[in-house]
Amino acid sequence: MTESLKEFDRIIIGIDPGTNFMGYGILGVKGKKPETIALGVIHLNKINGHYLKLRRIYERVLSLVEQYLPNEMAIEAPFFGKNVQSMLKLGRAQGVAMAAALSRDVPITEYEPRKIKMAITGNGASSKEQIREMLRRILNISNEVMPPELDATDALAAALCHFYESSRPIPASGPKSWKEFIQKNPDRVK
Repeated sequence: MTESLKEFDRIIIGIDPGTNFMGYGILGVKGKKPETIALGVIHLNKINGHYLKLRRIYERVLSLVEQYLPNEMAIEAPFFGKNVQSMLKLGRAQGVAMAAALSRDVPITEYEPRKIKMAITGNGASSKEQIREMLRRILNISNEVMPPELDATDALAAALCHFYESSRPIPASGPKSWKEFIQKNPDRVK
């Protein structure tokens, strides 16, 4: 992991929202090569009161944004569960993290958990442990540096997924067939 942020062409912060543990991962990109800058977890489980947790999320995400100056944020979208109250709390946590980034004009892209897993392992049903191991290999992270909390690696996976998605070449937007070309350009056909 590197110390100087100026050497990167772009920096992506990944967030795995949560109300007990919120993971974050910071990815630096040099040319076409991603590199881990930092990853960790914001511990919220000892804070009493949902609104106090939300304030802590805002403060910590804002501090990460100000420290690492990311160009973009990738955040994991909440998955739909059966417990409505849990979903509301998770959605609020995600919204507060997004508000912190938006307060510093950091654009945000949201990714479904399945899409993130597919981007990292090629399998949308991968376990958190499989994601962690694949990230360790792709980004050449030693076991000593890897935090034990899987929320951190989930956040780094969101950032890497965003790197992959945003680095794809834009497909040509021309006509898909001669018939479509003729329909759109009748004056050019004789």
